[in-house]
Amino acid sequence: MLCATWNVNSLRARLSRVEEFLESYSPSVLLLQETKCSPEQFPHSELASFGYSAIDLSGGRWCGVAVLTPTDGEAAPVRLSEGLPGQPNPEEARWIEALLPDGTTVVSVYAPNGRELGTTHFEAKLAFFETAAKRVAELAAEGPLVVGGDMNVAPTDSDVWDITKFVGATHVTAAERSALAQMRDAGGLIDAHCSTLGDEQLFTWWDYRGGSFHRGFGMRIDHFLVSPLIAERIEVFGIAREFRKGTKPSDHVPVLMRLAN
Repeated sequence: MLCATWNVNSLRARLSRVEEFLESYSPSVLLLQETKCSPEQFPHSELASFGYSAIDLSGGRWCGVAVLTPTDGEAAPVRLSEGLPGQPNPEEARWIEALLPDGTTVVSVYAPNGRELGTTHFEAKLAFFETAAKRVAELAAEGPLVVGGDMNVAPTDSDVWDITKFVGATHVTAAERSALAQMRDAGGLIDAHCSTLGDEQLFTWWDYRGGSFHRGFGMRIDHFLVSPLIAERIEVFGIAREFRKGTKPSDHVPVLMRLAN
């Protein structure tokens, strides 16, 4: 069973790359973030032609999350939520839950960026994680849980190319790292990267500017946080690096987690 999470930075703009990914990897579950579609723009029919259906929460220009699964499955996932209950700025489509036929709950998350320290945007980011922690605790109590997506937090200094470049910047502050850890720990979840790769440096995002990808100027901000029973099933963990190359790539790569059946 292959699970993937990918901030596509506009699903319609990147639809051909999504088709390529689905054909190449045939994931059992693909969590998408930053789809940037209004509800009526979400490409359900195109995805169906690729052999996938989607449960989506679409919020227009900046946000949007979705859970994709193959249409040839024995049963379709069940939508559990329309967003994160109690989240700040509820009009922003940042959280969607689905219950898979095997009883696993999956969540696609697009956490706020935070923009700048000391702003209302930064405080909203911390509040989002605080609210998410409460929901994660509830979901983890009900059964196996996979929370994946763009968390917009690099958990350690080694998760950025040069920590000295981030003085006074978001994504690496103690407050953000603590907020992400509290969400993880609220559900007794495990960082799938750490459980499989340890301290190995593996980035998931590179700025479009300045040749950042080719110079290795990246960050690990896309994560899979999983229940211990899910962590025990991980056979392979990594990224689909080739999808940061080629025509019209997203600035993020798909993160891959293969589970034993």
